[in-house]
Amino acid sequence: MTLKNKIQLITYPDSLGANLPELHYALRKYFLKAIRGVHLLPFYPSSSDRGFAPKTYDEVDPAFGTWDDVEKIGQDFDLIIDFMVNHISRQSIFFQDYVEKGADSEYADMFLSFDKLVPGGFIPDEDLTKVYTRKPRPPYQQLERPNGTREKIWCTFDYEQIDLDYNSPKTREVMRKFLIRLARNRPKMIRLDAIAYTTIELGTNCFFLEPQIWELLDWFNDYAMAFDTEILPEIHEHYSYQFKLTEKGYWCYDFSLPMLVLHALYMKTTRRLKSWLNKCPRKQITTLDTHDGIGVVDVMDLLNQKEIDQTIDQLYKKGSNVKKTYSGPEYQNLDVYQVNCTYYSALGCDDDAYITARTIQFFTPGIPQVYYVGLLAGENDIELLEKTRLGRNINRHNYTLEEIKEEFQKPVVQRLLRLMEFRNAYPAFNGDFIVMKSTNKQLILDWTHKKYTATAFIDVGTPNNTKITYTDPVASRVVDFMV
Repeated sequence: MTLKNKIQLITYPDSLGANLPELHYALRKYFLKAIRGVHLLPFYPSSSDRGFAPKTYDEVDPAFGTWDDVEKIGQDFDLIIDFMVNHISRQSIFFQDYVEKGADSEYADMFLSFDKLVPGGFIPDEDLTKVYTRKPRPPYQQLERPNGTREKIWCTFDYEQIDLDYNSPKTREVMRKFLIRLARNRPKMIRLDAIAYTTIELGTNCFFLEPQIWELLDWFNDYAMAFDTEILPEIHEHYSYQFKLTEKGYWCYDFSLPMLVLHALYMKTTRRLKSWLNKCPRKQITTLDTHDGIGVVDVMDLLNQKEIDQTIDQLYKKGSNVKKTYSGPEYQNLDVYQVNCTYYSALGCDDDAYITARTIQFFTPGIPQVYYVGLLAGENDIELLEKTRLGRNINRHNYTLEEIKEEFQKPVVQRLLRLMEFRNAYPAFNGDFIVMKSTNKQLILDWTHKKYTATAFIDVGTPNNTKITYTDPVASRVVDFMV
């Protein structure tokens, strides 16, 4: 059941086709050799945030399909699914019962009322301002019951996403049931979304508190591993957190790579990128794009503040039609640590620069994930963004089957698919990795396994010269693979 070292796709259940059956068709029809794993973003009944406010994990949203549809995708591809461990939907039976019955609800202990956190229910602003949140507001909301009583409830993210108390036996009981339900479907991996926000202790930042986080991760891991399913903690923060995870044997994300690659291609220097590639975790999932924006906080101390500012400035200059307001409150995006833009648009829709960026990603240690918009070299969807007034929708275009057929023919997509197929098929990527010495504008990445060697030659000053050489042991020769 080990996760294969092959390229995975990140997609919503209704983004490549209208539902899970159409997604499965598109994957088999167009991408069977290029994609060997699928990270299926939340497909459960949800009340907001495009699936990330789940009401339950026992069902598949009927708009997408059934559990049978999910399992069929899992038969053809390594399957990764999401478990939103930090919160449950405001509309869930658990919270609605609590709203109606208050302390008499059998689920009351699952939630963090201020009265529960501190006698009398008063938490000073001094403690609230210490809490690490991604949005400029206090980590709670005011709950008003049908009888008119009011209560403050801990809420880190959206109004519809109510935080859970993992010190509560009832929370453990409910979430254990859900976790076993998910793991029994035998996904290769379950991603623990927002896991760092589950450790609540007044007087702290309530983020990745040790040792509590390790007890909780071990608890999740114990139930998942019984079904040969691995867990992937999702943490968007300083890169040091990823090292902590791998030191404990867990998978982590390389969320630093997107900004480092942009910096290298924008500023024509590989110095910072080389430094990271020499030390980055090896047991990691690599990304350039996801369903969220391009992360900034993840690259702190890998780039200095001047370099970060320069990269962001260039991103807005090169990103097709992207404006700073698209990542701000006017477009419902209060996360100050991300920039909303497709990765293809961030590189000025330059095919050579985009293929160079993907070459860097595929040669970086770890298992690569490609977001569905990036798979089709999608540009910023300004029409959807303006229609919904939601900043992240700039990178969330839903493709019909007809659009997929058309986009599949684009030269840049065909180049990308060839590169992905090479990454999946060539044995060297299961071996040893080194960053070879080169000039400041060059990047030479080398993988070797037994008789197989693959080397990427990249010049960030001239991305159209990127090439790969690899050995053919059968023919006893070195082959050029022009990307």
